[in-house]
Amino acid sequence: MGPSETLGADAFARLAIELHDAAGVDETVEAVVQFALQAEACSYAGVTLTLRGSREIAAVTDPLVTAIYQLQFDLGEGPLQTALSEGVVVHVVDVETETRWPAWAAKVTRYPVRSYLHVPMWISQQLIGVLSLFNTEPNAFSADDEAIAHILARHASIAVASAQDGEAMAAAVDARKLVGQAMGILMERFDTDQVRAFEMLKRYSQQNNTKLRDVAQELIDTRKLRGTHSE
Repeated sequence: MGPSETLGADAFARLAIELHDAAGVDETVEAVVQFALQAEACSYAGVTLTLRGSREIAAVTDPLVTAIYQLQFDLGEGPLQTALSEGVVVHVVDVETETRWPAWAAKVTRYPVRSYLHVPMWISQQLIGVLSLFNTEPNAFSADDEAIAHILARHASIAVASAQDGEAMAAAVDARKLVGQAMGILMERFDTDQVRAFEMLKRYSQQNNTKLRDVAQELIDTRKLRGTHSE
């Protein structure tokens, strides 16, 4: 019986519930890498995300993974770099016989990892990151393991997208509350209505090239807006 059969649907159902209950993107990817240790023939796992406009090491099961990632970032080459740039699965059967990235292969042997498996994470047509699996033994990942990694990456992508939407929604609600509170301060100070108070905030935001949320936060914190008659 292969690993995919052994793992079964129940385990992925538990993962789906755990990811659904995660509070945000950080908690979501942490659940993914911890599950990978149980679901896969791997010694370590990690997730790199490109969600926020830059490459970010989002979760690792061991500081060793961070060091392996950073080595590739410093060198500008390696299996993760290829997976991120080309959106393809990259499988290193044995780092000691790897020839595709000579500079990386020469340096990465300092770490006790022989097998690498990097699987892209997609939301629709957008590459949002890579799920990485590592094993201290060569030839560690079978075709079944790769199939499981694809399923795990798909679960992770959906969960991260949902968590990101949740964070964006929470931020929007928070911003509306701040703006409403700031408007209340202006309405009381200048004995004006909601429309006039909002226009004052918006004008200050535009003149100072500052987000409306930040303008509201400044007014709430300091009870004034620098450089205006609201002081």
